[in-house]
Amino acid sequence: MAGTALCLLALFTNPVPDPSFPWATLPATFRLPVRQPRIEHWPVSYTLGIWLWVCCFPALFLAGYRRFSDTLSPTWWLVGLPTTAMLGWTTYCRFLWPKLSPPTWNAPSYTLVCWLYCSSYEPIWSNAAYAVAGVGVVATVVALRRWRADTLALAAFGVLAFPLGLPSLFAAYRRRVTR
Repeated sequence: MAGTALCLLALFTNPVPDPSFPWATLPATFRLPVRQPRIEHWPVSYTLGIWLWVCCFPALFLAGYRRFSDTLSPTWWLVGLPTTAMLGWTTYCRFLWPKLSPPTWNAPSYTLVCWLYCSSYEPIWSNAAYAVAGVGVVATVVALRRWRADTLALAAFGVLAFPLGLPSLFAAYRRRVTR
């Protein structure tokens, strides 16, 4: 909620809050007579709001697991869905996201390898993000089948996909403690 409020504040203060989407703006009559300073491409509040979304997004999977684990297995909530999200965002960022020039260190990214791609646009980092998502797919399968290395696979994906991998680290911890 705070992230959304901060992003909306940028909408009401700056003519173009996100240069990746220049069409997402308000007419001048609706904007406040104050303009925020920018951190690289984005207004300060927009940068803070986006990074709040990034840092808090793993909590959605944890909340879903806590509330709905009776309808979908914990492995899906804690590993499968974050892996699916990572595959989707990696594909979006690689092929659809309008890339700003120059690349910036504070581009919002859900994992470290995604950040390396967004801050450089080097395809090797996008490929690495796909590889990490592949680890997530393997970890999901191993955990669902309860194979011997499930805790290790969950922990590996959790570390490689940090911070999006936090739910997977929680799943690894749960399995380690309950054995």
